[in-house]
Parts: sequence; structure tokens; C-alpha cells
Amino acid sequence: QVQLVESGGGLVQAGGSLRLSCAASGRTSSTYIMGWFRQAPGKNREFVAATTWSGGITWYADSVKGRFTISSDNAKNTAYLQMNSLKPEDTAVYYCAGRGTYFGRAPTEGAEYDYWGQGTQVTVSS
Repeated sequence: QVQLVESGGGLVQAGGSLRLSCAASGRTSSTYIMGWFRQAPGKNREFVAATTWSGGITWYADSVKGRFTISSDNAKNTAYLQMNSLKPEDTAVYYCAGRGTYFGRAPTEGAEYDYWGQGTQVTVSS
């Protein structure tokens, strides 16, 4: 089993920045890809970004490209999501997720992830 704990959420004004962290513990060797998803009130969960633990490959949703950066630190078993130029529409609960499989295509499907954190709230005021 793998446990994921997110931190770093909060309230920020539009145009501001936040950095989310996802600390992994347990059998972390069973995860190959770490991803970030978000869910706004009344909306479906959506993919935000993902990376391999090595950081060699990254994927982003079109809505965050150029503003968000995903990274990982193997030594600390921690993944990060640096969020810049935040917009009110980025307001959501952000979830970290891990998966041990890679099918050779962008890992945007939440159902294919094996482990999930509890989520951290990000609120962007206008």
C-alpha cells in the first residue's frame, strides 16, 4: 500500500502562486507515475498534470499548460505542483494520485490510478 498526503493548498488572489506537495510513504516502489487531479464544486474530477517519478516525462491539461509545473523528488518521495498565474477557475480540491502502470499514452484517466490522497483546497479569489 501507498499513502499520499497533500499539503500547500490555501487562499490566493488571482495572478498569485501556490505550490502543492504530495508526500508518499509505504510501498512507493509500486508507483511509476504521480498525477494531480482537481474537482470543483458541481463538476467532475479532471486531470491536471502527471509525471514519472524520474521526472523524465510530464503531461499537462491544456488549461494549465504554461502556468503549472509538475515535478518530483525521488529522494524525498514527494511530488510537487507549482501553480503560477492562478485564475478563479482554478479553484478546486486538488488530489494527488499514484499509479504503477503506464500504457504508453497520457495518464489522464483517474480510474487508472491506484492510490489517492485526501485532497487539499485551493481557492483563487478575483
